[in-house]
Amino acid sequence: MKHCKVGVLMGGLSSEREVSLDSGAAVLRALLARGYNAIGIDVGGNLVEELRRECIDIAFIALHGSYGEDGCVQGLLELLKMPYTGSGVLASSLAMHKRFAKTMFTAHGLLTAPFRSYKKMKL
Repeated sequence: MKHCKVGVLMGGLSSEREVSLDSGAAVLRALLARGYNAIGIDVGGNLVEELRRECIDIAFIALHGSYGEDGCVQGLLELLKMPYTGSGVLASSLAMHKRFAKTMFTAHGLLTAPFRSYKKMKL
């Protein structure tokens, strides 16, 4: 794997951008310290162009929140046929929607803590 070029995807478009930049920088430092060919990519609206310009072989997803943990970036990477770290589209999407995730877990016999779901009222 050390011969592959790793693109560490960080930043992003969500409200968790700053945390993602910190996480991504830590991942990038660790990869470089271990001899990997890695670069950081601050994800914005031009991700496809950046990945192609940098000739990335694999994406390390260090994004948080919407457009990072919800399956969106994973779907884009799958369309590009680019390998990536972490869960796939369905698992990522399901995990971001806590009520659906809990419903799926309990439907398949997995024990979960009791929960209630509330809907935000429009004022």
